[in-house]
Amino acid sequence: MKLGMLILFAKNMEKMTRFYRDGLGLAEVASESSEGWMVLEAEGVRFALHAIPPSIADGIEIKDPPEARAGTPVKPVFESPELGALCARLEAFGGQVLPQRSPGRRDALDPEGNVVQLKQVTG
Repeated sequence: MKLGMLILFAKNMEKMTRFYRDGLGLAEVASESSEGWMVLEAEGVRFALHAIPPSIADGIEIKDPPEARAGTPVKPVFESPELGALCARLEAFGGQVLPQRSPGRRDALDPEGNVVQLKQVTG
């Protein structure tokens, strides 16, 4: 068994794409992406953004800064050898880095309030 992809639904595809592609540095898989569907990849793991249909998205309020989505049972973990630089970069792309609770790990919110974990790795 192999996990082929993790899909995250997004209200604002432009902001979410900038956060994950440009902020986290995930590579766009252009051959698999289309309007309302963005496939990103990092070292063989695919992560996709799927646009929420407008009829549903219109009823979703995203605050600025976003509030954590408490009802979401998914928390992607992204690893980096440069945790401090990554935290600073994510804030520039609409993310919000939360107070540190354990060494080498930070939780952050993406532009729509999804919680992601940032983990310091060596090498």
